[in-house]
Amino acid sequence: MMKYILFAVSLAVAMPVMSSFAHAGPIESACNRSDRKQSNRQLCGCIEQVADQTLSGGDQRRAASFFKDPEKAHKVWMSKSKSDDAFWDRYKAFSAQARVYCGG
Repeated sequence: MMKYILFAVSLAVAMPVMSSFAHAGPIESACNRSDRKQSNRQLCGCIEQVADQTLSGGDQRRAASFFKDPEKAHKVWMSKSKSDDAFWDRYKAFSAQARVYCGG
């Protein structure tokens, strides 16, 4: 019986850790895969939390693509499209909030 209790307790402790890796959002995943030397799991997780509060899922996926191809960000920034301009305004607000909330 004691084995089952210990197993249940260890599972309860491990689940939040396991689920945090399983549910990493697009920003956190892209950040963790990036080769930027200042990125780490804690910072990437923090940035994802801000993204979850400020960006839609589509905006998060689009912003995550900037980690792999920074030229995409430049193209969106330079675009004359109203939808790109609206996205860029949301992205700038997200970036500013992430700097305040996560440091840096």
